[in-house]
Amino acid sequence: MKKVWKFLKNPTGTLTLALVLILLGAILANLFHTSFYSVKITEISFETDRGTLVGYLYMPSGAGPEDPRPVIVTTHGYLNTKEMQDASAIEMARRGFIVLALDMYDHGDSRWKLPMEASGIFGTFWVYSQFDAAMYMAAQPYTLKDANGNAYLAVSGHSMGGFSTWVAVYMDELTSLTTGKRAIYAAIPQAADTLYASMIAPADQLLAAIGDRPFGVLAAHYDEFFFNKSDAEKTTAELLIKGTVVYKDYPNTLAGKQLLGLSANAKGESGKYYSVSSGELLYDGNVVRESQTGSHVIFTPTETHPWNHFSMVSTGYLISFYQTAFKSVVTPSMTNWNLSPDNQIWQYKEISNFISLIGFFLLIVPLLQLILKLPFFKLAVVDAPDYAPERKVKGAVGWVATLICMAIPAVFFSTFMDKTGLLTYFAYGAGGIAIVALLASFIYKKAGIFALFSALAAAGLAAVLYFAPKLLVLSNFFNEPTVNQIGYWALCSGLITATVTLLVYFFIKKPAGYKFSAYGTLVGIMPIVAALAAAVAAVAVAYGVLFIIQAVFGVDFRIWVLAVRTFQVEHLITALHYAPFFLVYYFFNTMSIYANNNDKKLGALWSALGNCGALALWLALQYGLLFATGVAMQPDQSLNGILLFALVPCLAIAGVYAFKLSKATNNIWVAAFTNTLLFTIITCANTAMFWNIV
Repeated sequence: MKKVWKFLKNPTGTLTLALVLILLGAILANLFHTSFYSVKITEISFETDRGTLVGYLYMPSGAGPEDPRPVIVTTHGYLNTKEMQDASAIEMARRGFIVLALDMYDHGDSRWKLPMEASGIFGTFWVYSQFDAAMYMAAQPYTLKDANGNAYLAVSGHSMGGFSTWVAVYMDELTSLTTGKRAIYAAIPQAADTLYASMIAPADQLLAAIGDRPFGVLAAHYDEFFFNKSDAEKTTAELLIKGTVVYKDYPNTLAGKQLLGLSANAKGESGKYYSVSSGELLYDGNVVRESQTGSHVIFTPTETHPWNHFSMVSTGYLISFYQTAFKSVVTPSMTNWNLSPDNQIWQYKEISNFISLIGFFLLIVPLLQLILKLPFFKLAVVDAPDYAPERKVKGAVGWVATLICMAIPAVFFSTFMDKTGLLTYFAYGAGGIAIVALLASFIYKKAGIFALFSALAAAGLAAVLYFAPKLLVLSNFFNEPTVNQIGYWALCSGLITATVTLLVYFFIKKPAGYKFSAYGTLVGIMPIVAALAAAVAAVAVAYGVLFIIQAVFGVDFRIWVLAVRTFQVEHLITALHYAPFFLVYYFFNTMSIYANNNDKKLGALWSALGNCGALALWLALQYGLLFATGVAMQPDQSLNGILLFALVPCLAIAGVYAFKLSKATNNIWVAAFTNTLLFTIITCANTAMFWNIV
């Protein structure tokens, strides 16, 4: 056992373990993804009038033109890709349904081909994605149809995919008035009400368009965005809450009761099917279809918005809805169609993906340790710096500086992410620090001329804060809205770390005899070039492994909202646009970690906690208060809070990399470059990318 442990501790052994975990996870994930090889999964793409749509087609054994089946088209929300619909796709495919898990336009591998203005991006992908996919699938010979050519096809989507579902039903109903055929038989939007869909048609007409279709809504009690009461329904206390991260009970709002066909005084029940009169469908003010009666239901899991993706409860509700909707039309060959909703295996696929994800992140450090032994790359490893302090600085100084660097980016997380008006005042404060530091550099001689650097860092922070409205603004160059937010937060956080770290050094540590070489930055040109080359090589090899796994097993590496997925050339180009901003963060972050944690026994743990501890605490308070009181700590922070679920673990891992790689190379450059490249690509490949902004 000792020999095994000794082997695993060296780079070759750790690398071997990482590859074994990746391969094992991929094999198991493929097993559950295909329902023990009873479902064939292929990636398909098809052209539409608006671009190219890509999705995973789940084809159960025996299904095809000779045995057409009911079809389900399911899609993701704003931040995600087709893989986020694994749960319902796997479960319905193993029950004999054909499933298309779709990348909406400008997400994942799908592309919107028409030029668009930056101000109009939200009128593109979600409006048409689900409808275009439904029309394509309804035309396929393997899709079950009735005698009149109406397809037995259900649409469902999460969040913005839910808006797309609402609109798809409306568009399909209008189209059917001309063609005489419906493409959509049933629908169940997840985590989406009519708030944005009503931009396309009034809410009453969205409901009218449902007609006699089976229709459901998955409306979680703690959804961060939707299912809110109207202002007319709110109490005085509720009106004072500025935000939507609060407890909801959609069946008992006026909008929910309207969906269920109830009067304002009636009580709506979760999970109960109601017979509802849709109302007349109008076009240009004229009645184009009389009212029809259909079955409607609302499910209300005790979950948050992103939790729906990763829930046996929500998945069970979806299974139950599809089984109820298609009960009368399932084919004899669908022998498993009525498996209990509690009978689920998708979670084992997620666990398997997680095993591979662990292997992927475990791969990076030993891979670099081996690369750094090769000619040229080994130039990135330098001699250990000479600390040589005349006297030790009390530990309190380092702890205070560390806590400031941890706390400020978390305390002002929402301010930086949303670029609120407070930034102007922060800019004045940073400018004041810059002036004081500049004056002190002349007065306080022991600090030396290098104290100017701290003044420059503070001045840079002041400029970034003051000119916030002009930095990282959505455009053809910076074409990912959420990455613009995270990138700006990273830029501010990096400059805060730089300012604090340099002030502590030049006014406290330097006079005590510490040398700046202890910060691992002054190594010369060739070590920096070799460090960049090593980082590029390691990230390329790691992603090469991912691409091979994807090609062979059809899976990537992920757990819930944290995913390492393959990418297109456009994602890589976009990531390079953002990389300089993330480099500011990871450069000063690694510098701080190397200077403060290099000699600590649990340095890797402290580095991880230093990077993400305060943000994790923000999350705990935000959601702890939401579940305990029904109102979040900051009820106006909906999307930003969700972004942290992936950002926090990435920052923790980056902290570990920063500690281990800087310790292995005696400088910060390999770690800074590796973290920048790896986490920028991971971030850019996992969210909306508007490639055709003009």
